[in-house]
Amino acid sequence: MGKAGHTPAMAKQMDYKTLREIFTRFQQGEPEPKGELNHTNAYTLVVAVALSAQATDAGVNKATDKLFQVADTPQKMLDLGEDGVIEHIKTIGLFRQKAKNVIKTARILVEKFDGEVPNSRAALESLPGVGRKTANVVLNMWWGHPAQAVDTHIFRVGNRSGICPGKDVVAVERAIEDHIPVDFQNHAHHWLILHGRYICVARKPKCKACHINDLCQFEDKTE
Repeated sequence: MGKAGHTPAMAKQMDYKTLREIFTRFQQGEPEPKGELNHTNAYTLVVAVALSAQATDAGVNKATDKLFQVADTPQKMLDLGEDGVIEHIKTIGLFRQKAKNVIKTARILVEKFDGEVPNSRAALESLPGVGRKTANVVLNMWWGHPAQAVDTHIFRVGNRSGICPGKDVVAVERAIEDHIPVDFQNHAHHWLILHGRYICVARKPKCKACHINDLCQFEDKTE
């Protein structure tokens, strides 16, 4: 997941009826959307999401495939050590700093949280390399909390379409929480990420293939 950036135009916030129709269509197209990062428990999810910063999910999955076979708990990760982590993740960008953070996080989890991953946003954000977005992904994907992890795809889709416009990621997160009907909240960020990743892409959105084309406020639709 990349860092959310600037978007040139911000649409107006959609009304409730339009939002309800959009997410009904998302739900009909993909009733149970899933994240694309491989993980086996809450801890491996934390590690995978932290590693995904400025990297692709596919690249992270390739690197963690063997890593998680030998280190799927904080203590096992400490036993593996920083050099061992590096050997597994050296194909990922910023792998040295990420390896340091993985080991620091493992140590904190062992020493302060009895080897368990905490399920409060503040506690998660206290871990090295874990920001608000990572914390929200973990809270949503593992514990089913309707937390909204805003990445570059959601930021773009939200502002381009009017689904959840905002000048920064926190504003977009708040727009999702405030305006999207609650029965769609648990899967909202997955639907938006997948839509941005495969349909509403950055350079040339695939508007002809978009099933919310008629409801989207984007003025420069492609043919």
